[in-house]
Amino acid sequence: MESCKIAVRVTARARANEIAGERDGVLLVRVTSPPVDGRANAALCRIIAKRAGVGVRSVSVVRGAGSREKVVRVDGIGAEDLRRALA
Repeated sequence: MESCKIAVRVTARARANEIAGERDGVLLVRVTSPPVDGRANAALCRIIAKRAGVGVRSVSVVRGAGSREKVVRVDGIGAEDLRRALA
């Protein structure tokens, strides 16, 4: 099964859940959830899963769970397909 990792910068408590683009190779994502009890991480995983067309359980934060800078692993999709889906 294919999987890939992407660097993400998350802004919590934003006005809307959205992928705001890319800067210096890092995906910028805004979530409305607060960064408390993993809610912002869960929202991040839902957004990426929806755009990538994979299940929510296929997306996980592998580094930086308590930070704005994270590394997210997505199972079931290749790196090129993921970049196109998130663009």
